[in-house]
Formats: sequence, structure tokens, C-alpha cells
Amino acid sequence: MEKLEQIQQTLSEIDDRTPDALRVAFSLGHRVSPAPAPGEEDRVASFAASVLPPPPLVSELHEVPLASTASEDDATNKVLRMEWASCYLPDHDEDAHFGHDEAGVLGVAHGVGSYRNRGVDAAAFSRGLMTSAFMHVLAIEPGMAVCPYTLLERAYDETVASAASGASTAVILSLAGATLKWAYIGDSAFAVLRGGKIVHRSRRQQKRFNCPLQLNGRGSGDSITQADVGEIAVRHGDVLVVGTDGLFDNVFDADLERLVRMGTALGFSPKNMADVVAGVAYEISMSGSTDSPYSSDSRKLRGDRCRGGKQDDITILVAFLI
Repeated sequence: MEKLEQIQQTLSEIDDRTPDALRVAFSLGHRVSPAPAPGEEDRVASFAASVLPPPPLVSELHEVPLASTASEDDATNKVLRMEWASCYLPDHDEDAHFGHDEAGVLGVAHGVGSYRNRGVDAAAFSRGLMTSAFMHVLAIEPGMAVCPYTLLERAYDETVASAASGASTAVILSLAGATLKWAYIGDSAFAVLRGGKIVHRSRRQQKRFNCPLQLNGRGSGDSITQADVGEIAVRHGDVLVVGTDGLFDNVFDADLERLVRMGTALGFSPKNMADVVAGVAYEISMSGSTDSPYSSDSRKLRGDRCRGGKQDDITILVAFLI
């Protein structure tokens, strides 16, 4: 499957993919099955509890252990491939993404919304960046390895040359054998999960709170050389979650782990998992009381009393490594 498309979905479509066990575990609105009578066992809640530990304390939500590299023992000669799907819930419709599972390449970009206030198309640069990257992937001979940084650099140069307006964050991942490589700039991000636990999580690049590093259409923004570049050994069964800040500003890492564990236990497909993670991110983004990474950081860094999520475009790609 190879795609460069921005299919907008409705929340009702996502609701249809959200099972009761997950609704109960994350307190997501109504449940389809009837609630138990007084004194009766709530089998749905019992199942959710058997799959997931209790939600972490707020003080623990930033303490998920991260690993920048994998042990050499993790590396194998096995050639892995990815099965992926996406979900896009637009706010101002300034995200873009692509994927090519034969080449093992995924990309996500988020247009910087402040350009919208200047009367320009804030989506032009992110879409140009992902379109250019996708076209380069299509031109690569089958079996050839893809360098994410080289791909991002070429896409950036072409998008600048096209005089596209706006600016963008971006992340590109490529899978070669049992090695996952990346290049990203800004706060479009990714996580690698193994057994429902995060074994690698990209670090957001920002100049100050809510101001990420970004590439712009005038070629005068942050330098492409500031992109974070690296690789990690991966295994069969690992799950990749890639997204714009609409995901990572609204869902704590510990809760992303819980979502992936629940989805795995319920036999979700990549599409089902992407939809459900996006639905949870959306509900938090619209909440004025549920805590989120965005509001937590705002209290710490700005000293305010911010609560709730951050409304934004939400793009999520989920890939199973098989």
C-alpha cells in the first residue's frame, strides 16, 4: 500500500471502531453495552482492568523510561516489513502525511498555524514537503534503502524552490531490514513500542514553549542540519506510532502505552488502532479539564493554571512490524 492522501474522517466513524472495554478504561462517553445491574459484575470493566494497570498518577506521567538506542542483542538479520494505516482529524487542515509500505517509509508534517494569521496558506509548505518526499520514494528502485535525512533534505530544497508559503515541522522514518532510521525537526514525533511499552520516543525540538523548530518556505527558518537523525534496532511485533503535535500535545506517553496494549489485546488492525488513538487525542483536545502534556508543560514553564487539551490538527500513523 502506498498513499499520499489526506482523508478526513468523522468522529462517528471512529466511534464505531471504539470497543466498550476501551471506553470504560479511558472514560470515553457512552458505552454500547448496558451497564450492569447493582451487585452484578461489570465484565467489561473487569476485562479492561485485566489488560491495563490503573492510570498513572499525574506526577508520574512524564516519567516513562525512554531509550535512545537498542541493545545489540535486539538486532537480528530478519528482514521486517511494515503494515500501516493512518487517521487524520483536521482542525485547520494543515497536516500532511504519506506512507509506502514496500519501501518501508512513513512521513508526517504539520503546517505552522501562525502563518495563517499573516494571511497565507499555512498548509502549503507541509503539503509540498510530503508530496516531494513521496515522489522521491516512488522513484527509488525496489529494495533500495532510504535515508530519511537525505529524503527530508531533498524534499525541503524542492519545496523552498517551489516558493510554497508557510512553514512546517516534519518527521520521516524508514525501515531497512531490522533497523528503523529517522530524521525529524520540530515536534512532529514518533514512538516505538514493544510489548506495550515505549522503547524509544523522539524528543521534541523547540525554541521555547509551544514554538517548535520549523522549516519555512523562504529558506530562512531553522536549518535542515538541525534535524535529529538516528536509528534503532527493531523486532517483529513492534508497533510504531507517528504523529503531529495534535497527538503528542494531548496524550501522555503512559496513556499511549495503555492504548496500544488495549488495542493489541483486542486484536486491532493498524487502522483500528490509529482511529482509536486519534479519537482519544481529539476528546482530550476538546476538554477543558482533562490534563494533557500541553497543559502540564504550560503550568511548569509559564507558571499558569492551564488545564485541558490543545485543539489542533491530529494526524496519526500506526505501523505494525511483521
